Amino acid sequence: MPTFSQRILPGLPAMSKQTYAAFPVWAESTAKPVQFTPLPKKAAVQLWHRARDFDRQTHKPGQHGGAIGPSALQVLHVFLFDFLNYTTGRLDPSYAAIARQANLCERTVADALKRLHGLRIITWIRRCSEKWINGRYVRKQQTNAYCLLPTGWLGYQAPPEMPPLHPSAWGKPPAMPSVHEAAIIEQQASGDRRSVIRILELAPAGGIEAALAKLGRAVQAAGK
Repeated sequence: MPTFSQRILPGLPAMSKQTYAAFPVWAESTAKPVQFTPLPKKAAVQLWHRARDFDRQTHKPGQHGGAIGPSALQVLHVFLFDFLNYTTGRLDPSYAAIARQANLCERTVADALKRLHGLRIITWIRRCSEKWINGRYVRKQQTNAYCLLPTGWLGYQAPPEMPPLHPSAWGKPPAMPSVHEAAIIEQQASGDRRSVIRILELAPAGGIEAALAKLGRAVQAAGK
């Protein structure tokens, strides 16, 4: 049956009902270059352990996981140890790549990313490309650029800092006594004047210990 346009203008072909959006991308997408922030591997490992602690401290009996949850933890794990470039900070995998590496479906990945974003553990920038094709301005959606946030997590309570340990707790040997203190210890322990004089002679010349050693030798020689 001819359409309304064919009945009015029979020489024209029927108009298609399918339409195309001029800019088929997310409204907030940007075509500008993104500056990633480097994250050393040591900091990435610390972030991972902090995330697991966060999930454990928010776990409630009868629930599967805590505030983050197992799926979001798995996505965070592949972010940190499979996709993150520690030197440049580049982190822009596709949903399909995340799903494949985390062994999850893309819908679960999307939910996990929303949860991580809601807890302020990650943020992202939507990106697109733009170019002219046959005189027509075209934009195309690109993968998101992700950023891992090491602090400011919503609901996370950092554990109290440990007080500094005494040097002896690290296996550091106690400080050696001075020559004068060692001579007193020897005098109290053995009462041997010759041993005390030998200890005093270890002191630098010109000091009171050296003078006492000299006096002791003189007294010892006079008594012979």
